[in-house]
Amino acid sequence: MTTKYELHGQPKKPADVNQATLASESLEPGVDILIRYTPDEVIEKRWLPYKSARVLKEKCYRRKVIHHNDGGRITFTAEDIRRETERRTVEPRR
Repeated sequence: MTTKYELHGQPKKPADVNQATLASESLEPGVDILIRYTPDEVIEKRWLPYKSARVLKEKCYRRKVIHHNDGGRITFTAEDIRRETERRTVEPRR
């Protein structure tokens, strides 16, 4: 019998399973809208063009970047990152 924490036949403890693993194993479509990323994760994965998490947080404090303020903590959903990327897109002149 396999558990939901097994990946490729190797059992994993619940503490070892990260959010991306849980999202990829989920059977519900659109579950990525429920996952929240910290500024550190966004910078580490280079999803937004900022050099450090501190710079990203300062932009969020000034309301210059699309984000969520959950309980006083800055978080990002996949949709926030998509919208911010689209907002920063430069279109060619005609």
